[in-house]
Amino acid sequence: MISAPPDRAERELLSSMRSLLLLGKMMAEGADERQIVLLASGAAPSLARCEFAQVVLSGDTGMRDLAVEIAGLEPSGGQVRVPGIAYGWAWPLRRTDEPLGHLVVGGPAEFSGEETFLLRALAQQTGDALANRRLHSQEQATAATLVAVNDRLRGTVEALRRSMDIHSRLTAVAVSGEGQDGIARAVHDLTGLGVAIEDRHGNLQAWAGPDRPSPYPKDLPACRERLIARAAREARPLRHGAEVLALAHPQGDTLGAIVLHDPERRAGEAELMALEHGATILAMELARVRSLAESELRLRRDVVDELLGGTDEESSLARAMALGYDLQRPHRVVVVEGHGRVRDDDAFFQAVRRAARDEPAGTLVVARRDEVVLLADGEPDWEHLRRSVLREIGGGRARMGVGQRCEQVGDFPRSYRQARLALRLPAQAEWDDRAIRFDDLGVYQLLVGIEDLGEIERFVQHWLGKLLAYDASRGSELVRTLAHHLERGGNYELTAKSLIVHRNTLKYRLQRIRQIAEVDLGDPDVWFNLHLATRAWRTLEVLGAKR
Repeated sequence: MISAPPDRAERELLSSMRSLLLLGKMMAEGADERQIVLLASGAAPSLARCEFAQVVLSGDTGMRDLAVEIAGLEPSGGQVRVPGIAYGWAWPLRRTDEPLGHLVVGGPAEFSGEETFLLRALAQQTGDALANRRLHSQEQATAATLVAVNDRLRGTVEALRRSMDIHSRLTAVAVSGEGQDGIARAVHDLTGLGVAIEDRHGNLQAWAGPDRPSPYPKDLPACRERLIARAAREARPLRHGAEVLALAHPQGDTLGAIVLHDPERRAGEAELMALEHGATILAMELARVRSLAESELRLRRDVVDELLGGTDEESSLARAMALGYDLQRPHRVVVVEGHGRVRDDDAFFQAVRRAARDEPAGTLVVARRDEVVLLADGEPDWEHLRRSVLREIGGGRARMGVGQRCEQVGDFPRSYRQARLALRLPAQAEWDDRAIRFDDLGVYQLLVGIEDLGEIERFVQHWLGKLLAYDASRGSELVRTLAHHLERGGNYELTAKSLIVHRNTLKYRLQRIRQIAEVDLGDPDVWFNLHLATRAWRTLEVLGAKR
């Protein structure tokens, strides 16, 4: 049986169905949400008699009146009022229980069955396309998130691996005992940058890498202290010009710093991580070295205290042997006193230690109260050694007394007493700072060697007693004036200059000395005895202060 050809209505319905299929394909093939909405709104007039077609998405406030009416509809949709249009209907854009919005169409009259079918199909197709697009967007966002998470994870893993490599490399340096040089080399290998290790004051201790500065730059002390304080406050690597600095400060006590020389600012997270790890290992190394140094200093101090106090020879030799020190060579005891421009006992001790090492004069150096004691096993130029100490502390004051040679362990106490006397006699005599050997003190050697000080005191009283009594009652300085005059051979100009008085004042004082002491300064015997008496007076002053 041959079917009848479709009539015009059927042909139009089939054409509309094909249009819907084509539209669905267009919606599915890459159209974004805005394009889907435009396609749906534009297709409605070709499917039905309509004067208005609009997709109203859930949450869309652009068409507030329609949105309010749609909110009260049944899930299957329903009639709505469209301003200026005789008839309106809203079909839900549904793929799930909750519609994504509505397709609102308005026309001159109620839609026919075919039109309603086509518009409902358009709404369903639009809902499917919107749902697919949103799902696809979510998947894309999820994929992008996963990519970002994977990238971060790879970065974290890489950073962790880098951290482990850095930790492993620097731990190996610490365990192997390569010291500061090894730490500098390791950080240079890890960063590719020049690496310096400095002490607290900015002095270079180790360097690794190319382009080592010569001479190595050093900040002024005040600037250095401000930099250290700032780095300690920030508690992280600190950029300072072309350098990045990290402190090595175990238990809060800054012992040194490790510095990356980075004029091109290439240091990133990995380099800063290596620097921080390096600072931690350096802090451990410096703490270990300080502990060893303190232990060695205690042992050295014990040895020196025993030697200067006159201990058992066998015990002293055994302690010195533990230090790797040979006491069976000739020595002299040297006592040094002084200070830099800023008083710092440890800095002064270190200055004496470095100067004694460089001369060389000896390596057994200890601090005792307000003095530094050196057991010298060499015979350097003592004044040159004193000046070396001054250079090390950057100026200030340094006095030095040198005892006689010790041929055996039992001689150390005697040499120590002599060194202290040689140190104090020049101060009492108001001589300029200089290194004084006890061997060069002349008559002072005889005076301090006399066991019965009473004889010296009686001699001083015989020649200077009246002047001393006058000075004590009047607060004058006649004995001091006489001593200066005699030490300078009676030269008025030199004496007045040394006393910082006018020449006429000096002449007046000398006249009073002649009258009160009843002496003739022109008599050679009187001159000699007065000179000896003033030196004996100074010797008694030193010995009295010592006691």
